[in-house]
Amino acid sequence: MALKITEECINCDVCEPTCPNEAIYVGELIYEIDPSLCTECVGHFDEPQCALFCPVPDCIPKDPEHEETQQELMQKYLRLSKKT
Repeated sequence: MALKITEECINCDVCEPTCPNEAIYVGELIYEIDPSLCTECVGHFDEPQCALFCPVPDCIPKDPEHEETQQELMQKYLRLSKKT
């Protein structure tokens, strides 16, 4: 499942450079995550780097509107890594 950034975001700029898939971008008011690019860092790291380094607790939870299994996330990672 993709992650999402909540309204608690303080626009600290920490999350965007940590994303290996470049799924995080500056939105209208806060940073946002493109669910078609988010693999929760599957294929890159053991845990999502944006949530790991975010200074605001629970600001980057799983997005229930974009549920995916670990296998689906790995397939997305493989598909995205072929584009580079």
